[in-house]
This record gives sequence, structure tokens and C-alpha cells, in this order.
Amino acid sequence: MNFENTKLFAKENNIQDANSMSHSKLLDKIFEKFVEHELIQPTFVIDHPKILSPLAKTPRNDKDLVERFELYINKKEFANAYTELNNPIEQRERFLQQLKEKEQGDDEAMELDENFLIALEYGLPPTGGEGIGIDRLVMMLADKKSIREVIPFPALK
Repeated sequence: MNFENTKLFAKENNIQDANSMSHSKLLDKIFEKFVEHELIQPTFVIDHPKILSPLAKTPRNDKDLVERFELYINKKEFANAYTELNNPIEQRERFLQQLKEKEQGDDEAMELDENFLIALEYGLPPTGGEGIGIDRLVMMLADKKSIREVIPFPALK
């Protein structure tokens, strides 16, 4: 789905501030509104759009997706994992795209990291990472509705 179609879909479905969001931010909001609340049983969401994951590797069979998954349980994200992109040329292009999104007002867009790109140029073996939200796991096990109920110091950031 191109950016204009995404924006039109978002407006038609009452997503606030659709005109001021980047394409990746809009896709994320659409997912939150239409999908996330339906993911009750343990569900792996796979094959994310490339524009949502600037550090993830593109699979050989689809240039628009990345090798990434998120685990959802009871409407909440519990884990996020991806194969790390180790091509410095492609990574630079994605960082530059992120800068454009930052200029459009996406405060979560990444900065260009020259040191990281230099490290990639020296060579990065195939790697991956996975993060599990322990706080959300405790929430589920303790049958709590709010994450603030399981974080020891919720007022501190």
C-alpha cells in the first residue's frame, strides 16, 4: 500500500492526525486500531513492512518485508525479534529514509549513526535479537490490567 492510499484509508477510518504522520507511523496506528485488540491467543505477527523496521534484514523472497516477528498474548506485545541487517549500503539508505520521516514529524524515527555504519563496513556476521517484555509477562501472570501495577517504581523514568 503506497503512502497516499495509507493516508486515505487512515482518514476514512478516523485515525487522528493522519495528515501529519509518516507512512510507517500510519501503518503502526492502523495495526493498533484494527488488529492488536484481536490478538488474544498467543500469536506471532511475522513479515513486517520494511519501513517499520529500519534495522531488520530483508528476506530474499520479498524486498518490501523484513525478517521480524512480534509475539502477542491477550492483546499485548510480549516479544519482538528480528534478523539484523548487516549490509552497510542498505542500512545507510534506511537511516536516510528515517531522517526524512523525522523531518515529517515522526519523533520515533532513528538518527543516522555513522559509527554504526562504519562498524557494518568492517563486517557484521549474521545476527539476530529478541526481547521479551518481562513486565508484561508479570502482568499476565498476576492478572493485572495496568503495567503500572507490576513496575516497582512507576513514577520514575
